[in-house]
Amino acid sequence: MKLNQQPVIMITGASKGLGYALLVAFAKQKARLAICARNSEKLEVAKIEAERLGAEVLAVTADVSNIRDVDRFVSLTEEAFGRIDVVINNASIFGPGPCLIADYPEDEFSNVIHVNVLNPFLVTKRVLPGMLIRNSGSIINITSEAGKTGFAEWGAYGISKFAVEGLTETLADELKETNIRVNMVDPGEMDTEMHHVAVPDCDYELARPEDITSVFLYLASLESEGEHGKRFEAQNFVFDRRASK
Repeated sequence: MKLNQQPVIMITGASKGLGYALLVAFAKQKARLAICARNSEKLEVAKIEAERLGAEVLAVTADVSNIRDVDRFVSLTEEAFGRIDVVINNASIFGPGPCLIADYPEDEFSNVIHVNVLNPFLVTKRVLPGMLIRNSGSIINITSEAGKTGFAEWGAYGISKFAVEGLTETLADELKETNIRVNMVDPGEMDTEMHHVAVPDCDYELARPEDITSVFLYLASLESEGEHGKRFEAQNFVFDRRASK
């Protein structure tokens, strides 16, 4: 993939799972990285690995569902790098595990919706002014198969991803006359801590997060100019890209 010269890539929830895999993939491309997570120890490990691969990294311990943390994260990034070229709204939580709506704890439901829906809204809203001034940028939201099909016992997580898809489509329509690209990616089922919570008795093979990063590199690159308002399935994208070589 051909990236802009040392683009500034902002990744939320970068200390584990898909976020960590994305950190490594972009670090190998020598992108400048702004990363955050709530766990400072895991975040520091991620930062060290990205720097080992040759990337310049700003790591900020932050909860991106908290408006003050978002303000601080975005401000520090713009101060350090001068701009933000790509935002990957990756941070999310599953909740208490498989649970019927009738039995779902109300406080847990509220928390999942708050974290998974509010955080991409807050981050995007604060990054947009700079992108609009430059009339360029790429916003990538993480969705799920559960964001277009309701699955029993996936509760607030699935419902939150329906909202993320709506946020993505609405924002894409609002920005269609600009050069800011807005898209969403469904990573598919992956071997992550979140999937183990969602499907604790899983007995089938899962994709590794590091094997499905190609679509994100593409959407951050010059190759994706003109891609807007689309929903990408990461595991199919990997297959398609390999097949075309």
